[in-house]
Amino acid sequence: MPISHLPRVTLAHAPTPLEVMSNLSTMLDGPNLYVKRDDCTGLAMGGNKTRQLEYYFGEALQQSADTVIITGAVQSNFVRQAAAAARKLGMDCEIQLEHRVAIKGLDYETSGNVLLDRLLGAKIHTYTDGDDEAGADAALEEIADNVAIRGGKPYVIHLSPGHPPLGALGYVDAAFELLDQAAERGITIDAVVLGSGSAATHAGFLSGVRYRKDPLKVVGVCVRRGADHQASRVFKHCQDVEKLANFLSTVTEEDVIVLDDYLGVGYGHSTPEMMEAIALAGRTEGLLLDPVYTGKVLAGLIGLVRDGTFVAGENVVFLHTGGTPALFGYRSLFDDM
Repeated sequence: MPISHLPRVTLAHAPTPLEVMSNLSTMLDGPNLYVKRDDCTGLAMGGNKTRQLEYYFGEALQQSADTVIITGAVQSNFVRQAAAAARKLGMDCEIQLEHRVAIKGLDYETSGNVLLDRLLGAKIHTYTDGDDEAGADAALEEIADNVAIRGGKPYVIHLSPGHPPLGALGYVDAAFELLDQAAERGITIDAVVLGSGSAATHAGFLSGVRYRKDPLKVVGVCVRRGADHQASRVFKHCQDVEKLANFLSTVTEEDVIVLDDYLGVGYGHSTPEMMEAIALAGRTEGLLLDPVYTGKVLAGLIGLVRDGTFVAGENVVFLHTGGTPALFGYRSLFDDM
């Protein structure tokens, strides 16, 4: 592995499956659609953050930390998997839940990922301004100071762009894994469609495929901010990933493809296209998607097939990054489904 010089722990069930979506492919009458099942990484109901946490926890253990501190939205998959990883490795976890979405009610505030956070025994803090990344990270430092005062050894997982995207290396690994799976089957992948939020998954994956000199398109569907801001964030993360991994710089600004047509009014808000995508995934392929990330990503893929961007004969992969527990937090969206 080119990035074996960095500390890492094994948390994910990998390689995750690469499956054909034959029913959805037939229904859309377009390219051959596949799904990379990173919802099956195993840790506390799985998801893409498990791969990222392998590098954060590797560094945390190297530093002899005993408490991991992380921030995310109320229904964050990242904090849920971080809490599970901490428990698996004999550590404590303090999580900060940011109010990013103007949704109230017992489902959103107590079910889904929040329920799992509590079952995992994480200490929960709240942060009221979900649009202030720097402020949320600063609040993590205050929590870390209090842990240290009590005699603990904190390790903070920051999410704002000013910190090295160590977790993105997990998606360099995933890119290599997918390319190897395709080669074993004799498949040439033309494009991968994935969610682009923090940009760690997007940047890691893009850096990985370009390191391997594969020309496939990596299409990021925006789930938190518009394309103009997201594109620069992804490119900067790619540069940071290449430095962390000791790669030669191969990703160009032209390689960064982001679409905000399926974002709607913002992070965690419903769109008709997302609702359709969730229904189609369930009813054609038996796949469970979530409203925040994967529902919007598959909506983007479906839209690109319908507008002729992806055509018959091409092989297109949908990266399923998990998020299933959030379905229960957003239960009321599906009352009429």
